[in-house]
Amino acid sequence: MELTINGQTYTIADLGDTRPLLNVIRDELNLTGTKIGCAIGICGSCTVHVDGVATRACQTPVNSVIGKEIRTIEGLAEADGSLHPVQQAFLELQVPQCGWCMSGQMMTAAALLAQNSAPTADDIVSAMDNNYCRCGTYHRIRQAVARAAAIQQESNA
Repeated sequence: MELTINGQTYTIADLGDTRPLLNVIRDELNLTGTKIGCAIGICGSCTVHVDGVATRACQTPVNSVIGKEIRTIEGLAEADGSLHPVQQAFLELQVPQCGWCMSGQMMTAAALLAQNSAPTADDIVSAMDNNYCRCGTYHRIRQAVARAAAIQQESNA
């Protein structure tokens, strides 16, 4: 079986495949930026993009994503190596504390901005509402998503 992740094709064993995408990404492909949190689809730390949609990798069977484009946090930066506006904003505003949820937070934010380049405060809260942060940096996360939208708009101007 082949998976396309961050623009690269990976061949994995076909085991009938209801294995969680998260396990394949981390354990077989060694892309460990996607984190294991609750493993039941609640916390959002395992969020990746599947065809541009924020998706919980812990609840997504690998056989359901064959032929789809998967992007993990390792593939969020631009092709030229520059940071994605979300990454820039999270660093600029010093959002991360422990970092466990940050890849999922950033992937969710990037998916939001891909669909809505000028989100309102309510749009940001709604999109980010199901990603949990044990450190409680929600205020800075919301600020960073708004800042990322501004960075994105500035670069498109």
